[in-house]
Amino acid sequence: MAAPKKGRGPAGGQSRPGRALAFILIAMVALTGGMFWSGHTTPRLGIDLAGGTSITLKAKAEPGQESAVNETNMNTAVGIIERRVNGLGVSEAEVQTQGRENIIVNIPKGTNEKQAREQVGTTAQLYFRPVLTVAAAAPQEAPTAASSAGTGTPKPSASASTDGKKSATPTATASTQGRALSEALKAPNATGTPTPTGSASGTPKASATPKASGTPQATPTPDAATAALQQKFATLNCLDPKQRAAVGQGVKPSDTTVACGEDAPGVWSKYLLGPAEVEGRDVDDAKGVLDQQRGMWIVTMDFTEAGSKKFQAITSKLSQQADPQNRFAIVLDGNVVSAPSVRQTLSASAEISGNFNQQSAQDLGNILSYGALPLTFDTQSVDTVTAALGGEQLEAGLIAGAIGLALVIIYLVVYYRGLSFIAILSLGVSALLTYVIMALLGPAIGFALNLPAVCGAIVAIGITADSFIVYFERIRDEIREGRTLRPAVERAWPRARRTILVSDFVSFLAAAVLFVVTVGKVQGFAFTLGLTTLLDVVVVFLFTKPVMTLLARTKFFGNGHKWSGLDPKRLGAKPPLRRSRRATSASSVEPKEA
Repeated sequence: MAAPKKGRGPAGGQSRPGRALAFILIAMVALTGGMFWSGHTTPRLGIDLAGGTSITLKAKAEPGQESAVNETNMNTAVGIIERRVNGLGVSEAEVQTQGRENIIVNIPKGTNEKQAREQVGTTAQLYFRPVLTVAAAAPQEAPTAASSAGTGTPKPSASASTDGKKSATPTATASTQGRALSEALKAPNATGTPTPTGSASGTPKASATPKASGTPQATPTPDAATAALQQKFATLNCLDPKQRAAVGQGVKPSDTTVACGEDAPGVWSKYLLGPAEVEGRDVDDAKGVLDQQRGMWIVTMDFTEAGSKKFQAITSKLSQQADPQNRFAIVLDGNVVSAPSVRQTLSASAEISGNFNQQSAQDLGNILSYGALPLTFDTQSVDTVTAALGGEQLEAGLIAGAIGLALVIIYLVVYYRGLSFIAILSLGVSALLTYVIMALLGPAIGFALNLPAVCGAIVAIGITADSFIVYFERIRDEIREGRTLRPAVERAWPRARRTILVSDFVSFLAAAVLFVVTVGKVQGFAFTLGLTTLLDVVVVFLFTKPVMTLLARTKFFGNGHKWSGLDPKRLGAKPPLRRSRRATSASSVEPKEA
């Protein structure tokens, strides 16, 4: 039988414990350094610990659509609001229904709290409508068949063409605007069938200026619906905030409508718009970006396959029209945020340009990315939530955790004596890693520490201590069998390792299932429990076992000092197996008589 090679440790042993200890030490230093370098030296706190804002929204049905306020639409709205808030980096936000018509949104105190408050109730109904005519914001005399009043003012917005230059709109005269308005309302739709309300796909083919012959053109007498829309457009005052807020209420996507748009801060124009050709649901992705060439913030959009076809069709028709009827208005919640002119056919993507800054562009991109709310909501209340109650509960929880930790340490010291030193060091390493990782996860993934998460960390103390106990008891069992400490440490490890892995796997599986099937604060408990369970495996394998291997080489532990926790006499160890066999063999041989 071949002799074992020199320097090889026992089977299953840790031949080089220094490597494992060096690895975990480097990891601890790197993580701690990263925490201080990031400037986030404390974990982010949830609303129950840090306070925040609680917003109550009430669903409002449009006239004749009272049945729209139902469970399905309310749940859809909850999901959209939650994704919007989380898209801003606000974590631990709670969004839930209350009763049949209300939604409660709890936003933790943080850097994006103000943005989240502004976005939670935004309906974000987005439509792309062709521009039929544009005028100054002030009310004017209603246009008639013979004449019209008002002067068209251009909306300074970026062109939808690839060159990105702004398009200038000539100022329309009162007579040409009235004629263009009447002709636009009588224009044929995509199928060629006349309609009194017009169609975006059938944008007017007639020029907005008189023909070269100078012969006056007869304008059809508008019917009642057309006259009412002309009257509404002429009398609309977009300088009045109340009129701007009410201008899009009750308007269907298939309706011709009027709208207001802000050209510059405090400078407004009013629009007559055709039916919607593309809707917000046709947008696949949107984001706010800085256009380096033009030095302005814009919102870029990518369309779905169906949306690309629609957008290609409308831009193909608009590119053949004269200004302002070659524009498409991007209407968000009844307001025109941009009205770029079209110079060529577009399909896969588009951009919204206007008076955006970084925040407004990114906010709009976030809203469009996660969809429009299926209902309109009124903000019923906005309340500030203090952390007083949560602070009291946290204090009580920390006291309970400290008492539990003290009892665990007392038990370890009394029962395991010297071995408790290894256990306490391991608990300290696990606590340090847990704290640093939680602090780093705040800015990284938006993790926020709430009361259930604290409870999960307290429960983890027992899980971690249980792993030490399993290993220590395996070592003591080997010593009871008559083995010395160094081989006992190595022989006990494979069996203890198997038990620890199975136990931690069950705990992690339970935490994962709990995280998937629950929402809100309970997920904080599950996340913390799963994280600390993984750290328990790391600490036991890379710290507890190597330290135990090194200490087994010392006289205090190796010789079984009575305070080491590994005293053979105290453990009731049997005589060494090899010595026992020799004694038995010797005693079985009796001398023969002479």
